[in-house]
Amino acid sequence: MITPMQRDGGLELRRVRIHGHEIGFYAAGEGPVMVLLHGIAGSARTWREVLPRLALRFTVIAPDLMGHGASAKLRGDYSLGAHASAVRDLLVALGHDHATVVGHSLGGGVAMQFAYQFPERLERLVLVGSGGLGQEVSPLLRALTLPGAEYLLPLGCQPRLQRAALAATGWIGRLGVRPSPAVEEIWEGYVSLGSPEGRQAFLHTLRAVVDVAGQRVSASDRLYLTRAVPTLLVWGEDDRIIPAAHGRAAHRAMPGSRLEVYAGVGHFPHRERPDRFVADLLRFVDATAPATFAAGEWRAMVRAQPRRRAAAGRGA
Repeated sequence: MITPMQRDGGLELRRVRIHGHEIGFYAAGEGPVMVLLHGIAGSARTWREVLPRLALRFTVIAPDLMGHGASAKLRGDYSLGAHASAVRDLLVALGHDHATVVGHSLGGGVAMQFAYQFPERLERLVLVGSGGLGQEVSPLLRALTLPGAEYLLPLGCQPRLQRAALAATGWIGRLGVRPSPAVEEIWEGYVSLGSPEGRQAFLHTLRAVVDVAGQRVSASDRLYLTRAVPTLLVWGEDDRIIPAAHGRAAHRAMPGSRLEVYAGVGHFPHRERPDRFVADLLRFVDATAPATFAAGEWRAMVRAQPRRRAAAGRGA
């Protein structure tokens, strides 16, 4: 059963119970299905500026990943595979068979895992400042994977500190200074860590994909499988969390992919340049046909790649 939860900027946050656990999500529009997946410590609210515009042409579904936002925060599996399965189950519950999947940061890793686990459900793949394409990642995120972070993190997320920061933000706002979209995203991520359940889910999610050396999950050895999937990569040139070099390397490894790099933009292209982001996304969809996969095709691609590598090795 799907029930409304609350209004947020004109969008209705809904909830559905799957496997006994609540999933919060936004849904709007009609047409082909497009799924929007947010990053770590974020929520579906990150899409609030672009979602209404995309809903003019698509059925847009933006869930809070498990452990985030309005979704359940369990002591459970927060791997990319578990998140991808949850996205699949949400689509099934809502009665949708196929979708263009757009993923930002952690959501990009989830989108790639969704493509790998459920290729028959994927029409297009859009990766925005995506994780899972290289080792480098923000030093802060690496540090938070160290033992003991679960004891130190609450000290920086105490309610009184959050209230003080909120008061300072309000004072700055009264001076007519509005924080940048990137700062707003970071602030909302910080606020999400205010509860013990939120911090626990954050650390479980982070440690599933990052350790002290950097990102520990990579799709690089499977990018050849996307040659039959229309793929768009969007990156901020000034991304300090996941460098744009990852997007360029992935573009070279993904046959037929398209790459858009935004000058003067950081880790949140969809927030920092929403007009361009929507235009690029619509242009990409209009120029591509949805992927269609049969089990035999997927099997043939998986089997063919090792033979090509072996042949290359003999030639060397």
